[in-house]
Amino acid sequence: MKLAEALILRADCQKRLGQVKSRLLTNVKIQEGDTPAETPQDLFAELDRVSTELRDLIKRINRTNSATIFAGPVTLSDALAERDVLALERNIYMHLAETASVTRDRLTRSEVKYVATINVAETQRRADELAKNYRELDTRIQQLNWQTELTE
Repeated sequence: MKLAEALILRADCQKRLGQVKSRLLTNVKIQEGDTPAETPQDLFAELDRVSTELRDLIKRINRTNSATIFAGPVTLSDALAERDVLALERNIYMHLAETASVTRDRLTRSEVKYVATINVAETQRRADELAKNYRELDTRIQQLNWQTELTE
C-alpha cells in the first residue's frame, strides 16, 4: 500500500470515529420504555475496531515518514513539520494584513481614528510568499506520498 493510500484510510477512520461517537451519543440515553436504534455494546465494539485500525495506520504512517528521505538529510517527517509551520505563519500574516487593512469610517471628527502600524502591502506579500512556499512543499510531499510504500 502506498503512503498516500494510508493517509486516505486514516482520514476515513477519523471520520468513522466521529460518526460512531455521534451514534453513541444518540443511543446511550433514551426515553424509558423505548429501545435504542443501535445497541451501545455494538457501537462500543465498532469504536474499538476503528480505533485499533486508526492506531495501526498512524504508527505505520509515522514510521514511514521518519524513514523516508525527502531531500538530502531531510526526512518526510521533517518536511511535514516545515509544511505545518509554513501554514501557521501564512495564516498569521494573512490575518495581520486583513486586520490592518480594514478601515472604519468615522462619522464625526470626535470618533477614534485607527491607523495601521504595519506595512499592509509588505505583510500581504509575505503571506503570499509563504502560501507559495507551502503549495510547492505540499506538492512535493504529495508526490512522494504516492511513490512511497507504507512501512509494516
